[in-house]
Amino acid sequence: MPHTRIPVVAGWFTEGAGEEDFRLLGTRCSGCWSVHFPREDGHCRNPGCPGGELEEVPLSKRGTVWSCTDGRYRPPPPYLSDPEVPWVPYTLVAVELAAERMVVLGQAAPGVGVGELPVGSTVEVMPGVLDEDAAAGIVHTTWHWRPVGEQGTTS
Repeated sequence: MPHTRIPVVAGWFTEGAGEEDFRLLGTRCSGCWSVHFPREDGHCRNPGCPGGELEEVPLSKRGTVWSCTDGRYRPPPPYLSDPEVPWVPYTLVAVELAAERMVVLGQAAPGVGVGELPVGSTVEVMPGVLDEDAAAGIVHTTWHWRPVGEQGTTS
């Protein structure tokens, strides 16, 4: 049975893109040039902004680890998980995007632990799977961060 891929939150990242073209999507204000993620479609969040149009922009593909931790408990709803399936810990990473002057949170790629994400190391965004319902043929998609090797290739 083919799987239907559903983004956890529509419009937060490119959909259907391969790993090379996958990006988080934000918005940039034409009045103050502030970049917002998650995206803002109503008005600029900058309280000092004179106002401007909001334009969708792809965010930097790479950033540096600002902080990380491991999640050893099952989060409450609206987090999607099957309570019948044993909980698998995951790594949560805060990534600083220098060009956008912001920190973005996300899960590390499966199998990547806190020990592989020292503060200041380079990571890149990639498409990821948050939850899969094989019986219904639904895959909830999200983004993950993975370490980048010293030569600019992924580990």
